[in-house]
Amino acid sequence: MKKLLGTFGVIAILLSGCAAPLTTREKGVLTGGALGAGAGAIIGSQIDGRNSTAKGALIGGALGALGGGLVGDQMYGQDQRQSVHDYELEAQRREIERQRRELETLRKDRYRSDPYYDRSYDRY
Repeated sequence: MKKLLGTFGVIAILLSGCAAPLTTREKGVLTGGALGAGAGAIIGSQIDGRNSTAKGALIGGALGALGGGLVGDQMYGQDQRQSVHDYELEAQRREIERQRRELETLRKDRYRSDPYYDRSYDRY
């Protein structure tokens, strides 16, 4: 058990030294691995006592990391698609606003040059 805690401590120290923030995929791997290791250790200790605790933690950690990585990868892909969608939506909003300003300018220029236009109805 001390070796297992020492291993987690070393992993935590190594990961804390990373310069870049973790992606959703990496967070999924770490969370899944930690939860899987904990569940595997509990199940292993209930099945065969002390002898299977470390084995259960290793197996559970590996399976949990795999599952967490798959879930994190899907979430990461969804975040990327949402970012692209938001960018395109903002570009369309800017284009609509540009066209609205251009249309307003054209209207004002047209009515200024029209001598028969009644400016009393002008709302702008």
